[in-house]
Amino acid sequence: MNIEKIKVNLENNKGKLLNFKFNGSRNQTETFTGTIENTYNYVFLVKLDNDNEQIRSFSYSDVLTESLEIFVDK
Repeated sequence: MNIEKIKVNLENNKGKLLNFKFNGSRNQTETFTGTIENTYNYVFLVKLDNDNEQIRSFSYSDVLTESLEIFVDK
């Protein structure tokens, strides 16, 4: 998979409720649910599905390197 395909897939799933798993530093993992709010040239924004309605940004390379995994319920 390349970055262009990732951009297209994220654009197609924009606004849908998705599950995410972020593999951070020192083997820390974080799972959360949210929706893709917007996509830009180098990053995309995810609005978390929680009481605070936080927004986090990720780069397409996070998905490419599997630092961020996205699960789509079918």
